[in-house]
Amino acid sequence: MTAPPAAPAPRVLDAAAIASLLPEVDVIATLRALFRELAAGTAVQPPQSLTLFPDDKGDFISYLGVLSGRGVFGVKLSPYIVTAERPIITAWTSLMSMTTGQPLLLCDAGRLTVERTAGTTALAVDELAPAGARRLAIIGSGPIATAHWRHVAGLRPWESVRVWSPRLKQRADGIRDWLAADARIRIADGAQEACAGADAILLCTSSGQPVIDPEWVRPGALVTSISTNVAQAHEVPPAFLRSAQVYCDDRKTTPGAAGEMVLAAAAGDWSTERIRGDLAGLVAGTCPRPTEDAPVFFRSIGLGLEDIAMADAILRAADAR
Repeated sequence: MTAPPAAPAPRVLDAAAIASLLPEVDVIATLRALFRELAAGTAVQPPQSLTLFPDDKGDFISYLGVLSGRGVFGVKLSPYIVTAERPIITAWTSLMSMTTGQPLLLCDAGRLTVERTAGTTALAVDELAPAGARRLAIIGSGPIATAHWRHVAGLRPWESVRVWSPRLKQRADGIRDWLAADARIRIADGAQEACAGADAILLCTSSGQPVIDPEWVRPGALVTSISTNVAQAHEVPPAFLRSAQVYCDDRKTTPGAAGEMVLAAAAGDWSTERIRGDLAGLVAGTCPRPTEDAPVFFRSIGLGLEDIAMADAILRAADAR
């Protein structure tokens, strides 16, 4: 009896291989397609899962997702390992076939996480920022902040871009790199100055505490916020949700993980029923658009589906070579 042919070995792509393939991936289009799948019911987004290591030695988060339109499923594992000095944080994504059940790809997800985080924000900016948006504020100056700027730069005809982070004042090379990136960029003297009059404010920090005051946000302006490893991290005060028009990446899973949402709901100040929509609803046109009479808040937590979609796009780019 002839044995079935052996399954091909999965690709293993390290950080250098990912960096070389990323220019061939249209990040925003990839993410828009996945949210269309989620809206159509051909994708599945389970909640994130946090697993603690014994003896307070760290933890890992599992980001899972199924993209049946692409015929793949998988998981990104992101550990936080406590050491005597700085903690070790890595991320690897495993992609598998829904047809054969065989592994297709194991890849370093560090750069992919940065790109999908910024790309998700960019998709939200494209869907939620005022059509006439001209003034942009970026709070944060690290790799995620620079990725945010790369992905949103062409989405609106920005006339001014103000950047601020406490670290910039300590890094002349950081200031030089930002100013060299685009003639419209200016370094603000503080977060309040950066936000003054802004049509869109992108929060791109690793802070576990608020980095802006809602009083700085004018009606109709969009504020976007991302996640970090800090427990119940929130870049805006939970009370901001009472006055803002709230959107998120996934209304089923985000409220249980976003720090300001968890805190606001626990305090009785806000209910998840007040979420106006998510990215699936926005790209499908099934949720209301924001009005101009109140600030708009978009919160992303980083979805497994985003990781799976990005890994699939990288695999396709590698196969095309």
